[in-house]
Amino acid sequence: MEVNKTWNQHVVKQENKALVLRKIIESSPITRPMIANETGLNKGTVSSLVNQLLEEKIIYESGPGESSGGRRPVMLLYNQVAGYSIGIDIGVNYMLGIITDLQGNIHHEELIKFSNLSFEEITGKLFGIIDLLLSTAPSSPYGIIGIGIGVPGVVDRSEEILLAPNLGWRNIKLKEILEEKYNLPITIENEANAGAYGEKMFGAGKDFNNIIYVSDGIGIGVGLILNGELYRGNNGFSGELGHMTIEVNGDKCRCGNNGCWELYASEQALLKNAERLEIITAQDGELSLESLIELANSGDIEAIRLFEDLGHYLGVGINNIINTFNPQQVIIGNRIATAKKWLTEALLNRSNQTLSFNQKGLQIDFSELSTHSTALGVAAFSVDNFLVKEIFSL
Repeated sequence: MEVNKTWNQHVVKQENKALVLRKIIESSPITRPMIANETGLNKGTVSSLVNQLLEEKIIYESGPGESSGGRRPVMLLYNQVAGYSIGIDIGVNYMLGIITDLQGNIHHEELIKFSNLSFEEITGKLFGIIDLLLSTAPSSPYGIIGIGIGVPGVVDRSEEILLAPNLGWRNIKLKEILEEKYNLPITIENEANAGAYGEKMFGAGKDFNNIIYVSDGIGIGVGLILNGELYRGNNGFSGELGHMTIEVNGDKCRCGNNGCWELYASEQALLKNAERLEIITAQDGELSLESLIELANSGDIEAIRLFEDLGHYLGVGINNIINTFNPQQVIIGNRIATAKKWLTEALLNRSNQTLSFNQKGLQIDFSELSTHSTALGVAAFSVDNFLVKEIFSL
């Protein structure tokens, strides 16, 4: 019985510590009396937990705040530079790496582009980016608190990559490889889930609790924030909506299905159609998303029509998603979001054809974080895990 009582006290203390830390993170700078007042905890409990967080260097004290009559209070602030997190977005034709503080502020970033590389070649580039980011980390009490990796594929609950069709990966244990090499906490997550989390934490989704994030690059992935929480599904495989059928007799997809959404509304669809039309771009004839945007900006009718067709197909899939989930917000992110100017009209025309009652209170936005949603999301997962570990270290 005594053991249970001690255990319960321990759990309550952890929950109170989490409550105090969350309040400081949300409301920094804040005083001890304000924390007691806003959390309902007594002043002695707050003082004890604050002292512990100060010792752990997760928070720090600053000079006196404004007085309401008596002695001027000492302000408490979140020490967002107590440690740094690395976030890497592995795309099909690019890799973006960032290092952030504990509040998602980017300290340094590195972007490389590639095509048709083997798993070994991609991991070589991944090590290179991680090593470079590690070398840029400022000194801090906790150093690098974790590395998060977003991948365009199916990731199970043990963080094994079961399938990344556009990279040709199957049953990849990247987490183990990185843990062995760097001896740091590693998080592997589907890139669309990470992107959804990044938008919820730092981007266009901050004010919403039911968000569908559409990550549109070479393929399409979908991340779901339902009732304010990232929804992963029963085995962690939710959001594979890039592979929903929108053309019954459509083209064969690398996933084995026919007529998948990503074959008609993604960067690969755009490039394939541009090739078919033999569109010539200014950049030495090399076809890319950027060169096609440049063409559209110069008034090229064929390029503009390509984006309009893509916007139409993007709207078809988004219609299905809206009718399934009845969200408050749909956010379109990843590389295709950079073509917002040429996609919006066709996309909205198509998505406005959804069931009328599903349109009430619905917002369709393009990402505020542009191509950084996934990298910020996986960096934030590492920060969350670090803070949870600190709270449990009573």
